[in-house]
Amino acid sequence: MLRFNIQQPDAKITKALQHKIENLTKPKGSLGRLEELALQIGLIQQTLTPTLSHPHNVIYCSDHGIADEGISQSPKEVTRQVIHNFLNGGAGVCFLARQHNFKLKIIDAGVDFDFPSIPQLIHKKIRKGTRNFLHEPAMTYEEMERSIEWGAEIVTDCYKGGCNVISFGEMGIGNTAASSMWMTCLTGIPLIDCVGAGSGLNTEGIKHKYEVLKAALDNYSGDGSTYDIMRYFGGYEMVMAVGGMLKAAELKMIILIDGFIMTNCALAASLLYPSILLYCIFGHCGDENGHKALLNKLKVNPLLHLNLRLGEGSGSICAYPIIDSAVRMINEMHTFTQANVTKYF
Repeated sequence: MLRFNIQQPDAKITKALQHKIENLTKPKGSLGRLEELALQIGLIQQTLTPTLSHPHNVIYCSDHGIADEGISQSPKEVTRQVIHNFLNGGAGVCFLARQHNFKLKIIDAGVDFDFPSIPQLIHKKIRKGTRNFLHEPAMTYEEMERSIEWGAEIVTDCYKGGCNVISFGEMGIGNTAASSMWMTCLTGIPLIDCVGAGSGLNTEGIKHKYEVLKAALDNYSGDGSTYDIMRYFGGYEMVMAVGGMLKAAELKMIILIDGFIMTNCALAASLLYPSILLYCIFGHCGDENGHKALLNKLKVNPLLHLNLRLGEGSGSICAYPIIDSAVRMINEMHTFTQANVTKYF
């Protein structure tokens, strides 16, 4: 299994960062979360003058065998259709990426479709969709290992292009079901509290989804380790995202975490390498059932509450201007001495 060297940021710079933030021309603590973010980013980058460079949003895409059980409002062919919409610039995440100057990278991790050669689509297909975890593991250990490695490779490419802040998104019919399974198995939160509407199920649809997932959980006979849960219930796009997040932390990048599915990927990554959470900023609390409980379990405070459940990295990109403001605050505000203002607290 690929190993990562994820180090905790050196805390020696903390005092200097706090001193700078507290001596900007404002009452102490008056810029709230912006001050917290500036401190976190300064720690990650080990500097009093942090920067945000070439932000990327990486979208891993794959189909799920469990979708054959009718647990999603959308059929599997929607995955490939949405990918074409990404590539044509017409998806929800596309206008947000244009608005906030994010470069999009779209990866075929395991879509059940044979794409022609498309320069804008990165071909990393493991298999044409995972297996149906109601009856068997979604993937083999070898496929999981390859997914982690290829997910990490994508992030290395972003880093080599000058990127130091990265968001992750996903596309794959059935991946809220897979995420619910990760959540219940990795946190102990009851499955009923982890299952939601996904792409728009009604009450009866959610009930059927829960019953299918409960049967799959009852059928599970693995060892319960993080890796085993990942490969048994996960999607190729989810495991690639875990690999991408771990590589980003190893490279000391700022990691923006999106909604329910990507928060589950951050959960799995943190169980493998706990220090990764020091590099993560959680963009929002979404409208998918279970997301709030998952954020609480991780003891993290998301920036936005907009009732989003689109995925694709949309929520983390929406939160990016707040992160940009935090960096501008520490770099552009004058200190009391510079401004010749009497310190008033």
